[in-house]
Amino acid sequence: MSKPRPPEPAKLVISLFMKEKNLLQPVAEELSERFGSADMVSAWLPFDYTSYYEPEMGAPLFRRVLTFTSLIRQRDLADIKIETNEIEIKYSENNNRQVNIDPGYMLRERFVLATGKNFTHRIYIGKHIYADLTLVYTKGAFRELPWTYPDYADKRMLAYLELVRKRYVTDLKKMKEAQ
Repeated sequence: MSKPRPPEPAKLVISLFMKEKNLLQPVAEELSERFGSADMVSAWLPFDYTSYYEPEMGAPLFRRVLTFTSLIRQRDLADIKIETNEIEIKYSENNNRQVNIDPGYMLRERFVLATGKNFTHRIYIGKHIYADLTLVYTKGAFRELPWTYPDYADKRMLAYLELVRKRYVTDLKKMKEAQ
């Protein structure tokens, strides 16, 4: 029989993409007000894997990824997605989003994104939100899955997420030492 154990806290990772780079600062400030200070910020990453968002947001689109100092409870991902949806609405113009905000979390063994869209590989986590297992960490590296979005399988994104994972492991160690 397996013995239930509490889940480890997770590293909050929030990806934003937008056409107007000047939106980054106010949106990042609002995210920091809600989720604590950001501790890692990616370089600008191209977002040219799909034209799906162009009718709504325009082109070219650019991505920035933020992580946060405080670790989160995994069960809070649905609430975080709802809050980031509220921020998207706040920055919308004429019912078109100006920024897309994708929250997720990092664990040692996986990277998970939150979404409002159901699909075969997504697990319902409450409040009309699903968890998308986006990447798994095995044999010393992140591995994509058949459904991983191409931008999350890009070598630049994977390199950044490697750094995030290292920071997360350090954060966990510090947290356990402090207990």
